[in-house]
Amino acid sequence: MFTDKKIKNILISSKILSESDFLKCQSSAKKENKDTLNYLFDNAITSQEIFYSACATFLNLPFIDLKNIKVRKDILTLVPETIAISHNIIAFDSDDRVIKIATSDPYDLEIFEFLEKSLNLKLSINIATPDSIKETLKHYRKSLSAEFKYLTDDDKKINQQEDSKELEKLARDIPITRIVDTLLEHAILEGASDIHIEPEEKHVLVRFRVDGILHSVMKFPKNIQPGIISRIKILSNLKVDEHRMPQDGRFKIASEKYRVSFRVSVIPTFDGEKIVMRLLNEKAKILSLEQLGLNSGVLQIVQRNIEKPHGMLLVTGPTGSGKTTTLYTILNILNTSEVNISTIEDPIEYRMKGVNQSQVNPKIGFTFASGLRSLLRQDPDIIMVGEIRDQETAEIAIHSALTGHLVLSTLHTNDAPTTVPRLLEMGVPTFLLASTFNIIIAQRLLRKICPDCITSYNLDDKLIKELEKQIDMKLILETLEREKVISSAKSGLKELLFYRGKGCDKCKKTGYKGRVGIYEVLENDEALSDLVMHNAGAEKIREYAKTKNMLTMIEDGFIKAKNGITTIEEILRVTKQ
Repeated sequence: MFTDKKIKNILISSKILSESDFLKCQSSAKKENKDTLNYLFDNAITSQEIFYSACATFLNLPFIDLKNIKVRKDILTLVPETIAISHNIIAFDSDDRVIKIATSDPYDLEIFEFLEKSLNLKLSINIATPDSIKETLKHYRKSLSAEFKYLTDDDKKINQQEDSKELEKLARDIPITRIVDTLLEHAILEGASDIHIEPEEKHVLVRFRVDGILHSVMKFPKNIQPGIISRIKILSNLKVDEHRMPQDGRFKIASEKYRVSFRVSVIPTFDGEKIVMRLLNEKAKILSLEQLGLNSGVLQIVQRNIEKPHGMLLVTGPTGSGKTTTLYTILNILNTSEVNISTIEDPIEYRMKGVNQSQVNPKIGFTFASGLRSLLRQDPDIIMVGEIRDQETAEIAIHSALTGHLVLSTLHTNDAPTTVPRLLEMGVPTFLLASTFNIIIAQRLLRKICPDCITSYNLDDKLIKELEKQIDMKLILETLEREKVISSAKSGLKELLFYRGKGCDKCKKTGYKGRVGIYEVLENDEALSDLVMHNAGAEKIREYAKTKNMLTMIEDGFIKAKNGITTIEEILRVTKQ
């Protein structure tokens, strides 16, 4: 698409970068083995909007923001989907003589010539960002209901006998294969983290978890249930004729657009077997700590502690709260050629270059505890243990941190202060714990307000009273003032502006798009070590943390709500106050 020479000319002519700055970026991109343009975007040196707008000015072409345009399906499909995807082109307007197209590659002259000849229309070329084109490309897809319109309960009944050969034949039947393939593709493109296939008395319900919330997307007739289940079992290398016992498996789907691993869990229920598939995007980019949502004060604490050569860093929270993503982000910062990093995980969610990653396998006795023992013989500097589940793993991890290793792990606790009593309950001696843990990060994930339909509002009296029943709002306002989010806590809640999403096509009328973390970080020091040594409970640790101005998750949430990142409703939903 863009050669370095073309990128340089666009950036310099539009005064985004000087020549010397561009050459520095070009050199850094080569060192990281990255395309120059992607390096500029990834490191926030420029944005897609700024660069492609400058490109349009440089080439004397119009710049179009596809986010604000509703593209008619009949115009969109004038350019075949395969061409649109492979060349990043969208047809968004047309009349009898001219067709307007949006592209992120204005130098793709061959395809422009081909389209003019095949459509017999003059081309009007507009520049758009790759992200806006990618979003508009989704309009080619039908809804799941439209895809499977031909399926009715009156369809020819499928043979449901439990003979494994019959079920395998059924699973390889073309309509069943297409149903499962389409289902998986829709889930990937919708950004779902989980697919639930749930048998009911008369139907099979399909739900996707998107941004942490389950949404019903499709109901299939009951008669195709055996075929769908058998097809997924075959993909996951599970026993097709086993219906009474739970089974776990995995498979992978790879294409030019995506590479996704599926963790499959099958469990028998009253109306048949239920399947849940966890989607793990292997092409997902590892975010920075800032992108995860850590504010500046918390960021400094985390950065200070991950630079320590030994000790333990724990990330806590319930399942699906983003713990593993936080650990991988920290690992990515620590991952240099000077250190040996080893991990023991269940499962390996992201592949990382330069990191030795091991997958637990309890069937052969390769557990977190036994794997961790083996890792210690591999001369590691940094160890990541996927999860501390038992006393044995906790003790080995603590001893590893004590003997000069930096240990990263996760634990299931509700907040940072309750992590210490939880480890003590596991049988970890107080004197060992007091001297080994560096920081504990507790976190949750909140949905972000959709940027395309965000609107501001003031709280009414009824809502303020409701909030004051559930939360110490005086303390929240004092925190907002201390963190310089508001000028004065005395003005009260009524004067403050908060935000929510109205709901639009981009966010499927939910008002939310994407997720961000809220955090509380408990840093160890001499006084806290002394409290742990004396077997202090969670409440005493919490009181001490407050004297050190530790931000709680709910306070961090209100900072993000006041800054227009999330909503008050979302904070209450996630923190369960």
